[in-house]
Amino acid sequence: MKRLNVISLRMVRESTYPYKTDKIRCPEDVYTLVTEYLSDVDREYCLLICLSIRNTITALEVVSIGTLDAALITPREVFKSAILSNSASIILAHSHPSGDTTPSQEDVELTERVKNAGEILGIELLDHIIVADGRHFSLRENGLM
Repeated sequence: MKRLNVISLRMVRESTYPYKTDKIRCPEDVYTLVTEYLSDVDREYCLLICLSIRNTITALEVVSIGTLDAALITPREVFKSAILSNSASIILAHSHPSGDTTPSQEDVELTERVKNAGEILGIELLDHIIVADGRHFSLRENGLM
């Protein structure tokens, strides 16, 4: 078990980034990053982007694969990867297969629950981005968090 922990630490601190961007500066950077994963999905997918103190990506994970119009997401699934990757902050991104980027009431409530859990854990939720049909919606930019 001890050997596995050493390997995990190396994976987190790796200096090369397999993503389109190595640093998140704005919602457009998130959109560019997640479009590759969410552009052709036929149901709701929720991705977690874990970030270092300098907003470099430490992990990118699918947190949930849902149905056509819903995904079950709890703070437990979100913060497991964030803690394991030594993240200072996180961003959620999910798809709306309907093509409408307007957040549902459930999206806003989830954002608030994750934000509150992050405050307790010391891992800040920076944004929650909804992606659909070549567009995106930032809950932070639109005053919903």
